[in-house]
Amino acid sequence: MPEWYEVAYPGGPMVIPAAMFPRSLYPPDASAKGKTPSANGPDVEAIKRGLWRGGRWPGPASGFDRQFSNAISHGKSGGNVSDSGLAGFQRQMKIDPTGWFGPSSFNTLCSARIPQGLPNAGQPLLDVTAQNLFAEAFQMFGGSDTPPEPPKTKTAAQVRMEKALTYLGFKESPANSNNTIFGQWYGVNFQPWCAIFITYCDVLGGKPTNSFKRGSAYAYVPYIVSDAKNKRNGLSVPNSPQFGDLVCYDWGRDGTYDHVGLFEKWSGSSPSTFTAIEGNTSVGDDSNGGEVMRRNRDSRNQNTVFVRVAE
Repeated sequence: MPEWYEVAYPGGPMVIPAAMFPRSLYPPDASAKGKTPSANGPDVEAIKRGLWRGGRWPGPASGFDRQFSNAISHGKSGGNVSDSGLAGFQRQMKIDPTGWFGPSSFNTLCSARIPQGLPNAGQPLLDVTAQNLFAEAFQMFGGSDTPPEPPKTKTAAQVRMEKALTYLGFKESPANSNNTIFGQWYGVNFQPWCAIFITYCDVLGGKPTNSFKRGSAYAYVPYIVSDAKNKRNGLSVPNSPQFGDLVCYDWGRDGTYDHVGLFEKWSGSSPSTFTAIEGNTSVGDDSNGGEVMRRNRDSRNQNTVFVRVAE
């Protein structure tokens, strides 16, 4: 009668769907054949656990690490069945014994059962712990050989602008009243509200800065410009504006800044033209028009100061 390792592992229903294959795995020596060695992951721990239950890998008392080493890939030297690793499993299952882990090895491992002659005979090589580890790996890698890059963290300026964009088209009610949810929130309603709108979007956008505070900073555009020019309260004047920076306007060039919005982008054929998202404006009244709008501006048409807010 042949030994358990001389015939293929018995099979059964797959314990993990084939569609949940997490990624291909390559050991360090695969770099000589143009493959990038795989990063550590829970799928490697699952493989080691399954091969241990299947008699192809030793089971350390402290558990299994997550490194896809040359040893687990090709087996350790010495010729012992219990040290033969993934390549030993592949030979037993008539899979090309490269020691690399792909869909064929994954599907076979998911369906293989422990043979007679080993502890827990008849059970899946992948116990519940190994199955959960593969599920964790699928969430991490999603079928790709490399994990996706983590989402980039948004800046406070981006979040502030995104909040402002949700109010495009908002109008004070009734018209010409300066009655808005922004003024009600700030505590100074029925007053010009372009700066209050910026404060509202900064504080409630999801990533508030230390520069804006409900009820105290800011409701008056000249204070924004003065603090920026003097580098106070986290405000400064940048060399070039970025998305979500403030832009302040002095229409009459008299030294008193009348209006503020959020810089969106340079636009048009001239290097001085840009778009901005502004509260309390309109085509007929730049500074007290009662609506949140996207405005086309030219920095040459008035004194213009861009303001950066510290993150």
